[in-house]
Amino acid sequence: MQKNSTIYPNLKQIEQLVWRQLQETFSGVMKTLLEDMDQQIAEERNKKRYRLLDKRTTTLDSLFGEITIERNYYRDREKNEYVYLLDRYLEFEGAGTFSPLIEEAALELAITGPSYRKAAESLETLLGYRVISHEAIRQHLLQVASIPKERQPIHRSVLFVEVDGIYVKRQGKGKRGKEEKIAAVHQGWEINGKRVSLKDKRHFIHRGKQPFWEAFEDFLIENFEYDPTVHKLVINGDGASWITACREHFKDRAFFSIDRFHVARDICSLFRKHPRYRQMQKALASYDSQKLLTELNNAVGTLETREQEERLDQLLRQLEKYPEALRDYREWLKEQGVETSGMRPMGSAEGTMRVFAKRLKNGRSWVEKGVSAMITGLVAFLDNLALRTLFGRVERWTETKEEKNPPRHYVEKVKSTIGEATRDNILYLKGKANIPVYKALKELAGF
Repeated sequence: MQKNSTIYPNLKQIEQLVWRQLQETFSGVMKTLLEDMDQQIAEERNKKRYRLLDKRTTTLDSLFGEITIERNYYRDREKNEYVYLLDRYLEFEGAGTFSPLIEEAALELAITGPSYRKAAESLETLLGYRVISHEAIRQHLLQVASIPKERQPIHRSVLFVEVDGIYVKRQGKGKRGKEEKIAAVHQGWEINGKRVSLKDKRHFIHRGKQPFWEAFEDFLIENFEYDPTVHKLVINGDGASWITACREHFKDRAFFSIDRFHVARDICSLFRKHPRYRQMQKALASYDSQKLLTELNNAVGTLETREQEERLDQLLRQLEKYPEALRDYREWLKEQGVETSGMRPMGSAEGTMRVFAKRLKNGRSWVEKGVSAMITGLVAFLDNLALRTLFGRVERWTETKEEKNPPRHYVEKVKSTIGEATRDNILYLKGKANIPVYKALKELAGF
C-alpha cells in the first residue's frame, strides 16, 4: 500500500474539489425536489380531466450542471392536448433545455459585457462547462420585452431631461447607420458624501415616426404622474435641430439649456492657445451669455486657419439663435416661482451616451432587430425594469431586486433535502482521519 503523502492540497485544489461535489449534490437535490413535486401534483390532480399516460425523461442545464428527471405525461381530456403538469406549475411549460437562472445570467452578461460570445465564455469559465452558446443568448435577447413599472410620482414641480444622439452602424451592403435618439429623465440629485447620483432616472428611446418631443411627452404621461399644466421641464442638449425643437413644442413649459460640455469643448478646440481663451472660459462658467458672445465675436478674424474661422462662424450662428440657452436654468425656475435649493448644473448627457456607446459602438454594426433588442435590454438594466423573456419569465435581474418568498413549508423541505443529500457524500471524509485532504476539508466545517 502506498504511504499517505504529507503534502497538503493548495486552496485551488480544495475549491475545485468542493465545487464539483456541490454541483453533483445540487443536481441530486433538484432532481429529488422536482420529482417529489411531480408526484404530489399527480396525487392531487383532477383525475377526471388529466389522464396519466407515462413518465418521460428530460434534461435541464442549470447553474450547477445537468439535471435529469422523469416527469409525468398527461392527456388533458377537456382541451384534447398533452401536457406535463409539472412544467405548468413551474411556469416553465415549453421553455427549453436550460434553467431561467441560466437565461437570466446570460442576458445580463450579454447586455453589460462586450459581446454575446464573451457572455457565453464567461458562463463556461464560471460553471466549468459550456451551458449555452452565444447564438442561443442572441436569440433569447431578440425575444425580450420590457414590462413597464407603475407610474412614478413627481416629488417636485420640475423634471430634468438630458438629451443626445448616438450614431450606430447597420449591417448589410449599402445600409446606412442611424442616429439613436435618447433622453434620460430624472428628478434631481442625491448627495452621499462625495458621490452624487440622479434621483429616479429613466431612459426614453425614440421609436416610430412620431416627432421626438411628442413621443417623449407621451412617455412622460405613461411613466410619471406628469401633468403638462403643472410640471416644468429643464432640457439639456446640444444644438441639433431635433433637440432644439423642444423650444417650439413646450414653449414656456420648458427651459432649453445648451449643453455646456459641448460648448466648452468647441471653445477649447478653437481657442486653447488664444489670448482671450481665459476670458471666454470665465464668461461660460458664470453663465454670462452676452459676455461670451461678445468675446467670440471679437475673436472673428484672429484664428490661424480658414477652417477654424468657419467653425467659429458655425458656433456663433448656433449660439446667437438662442442666447437664453446659455443662462443658468435656476434663474428661469426662480422666475417661475420654483424653489431651486439642491439643484445642480446640468450635463450628464455625455455619461449616458458613454453607457450606450460602450455596448453599441466600438466597431460593431447591427441589424435593426438586434440593436432594438439590445437597447431594450440596456434600458431595462439601467432602469430596473422587469423583462419578459423567451421563457415567459418576469425577473428583476439586478442587485436591488426584491424576491417573493416561497412558501415556508417548502423552504423547510429544501433544507431537509439538502441535509439528506449532503450527509456522508464526500468520500475523503469517510477515509482515514490523518491524511491532509481529510484535515483540510474538516477545517472548512465551520464556514
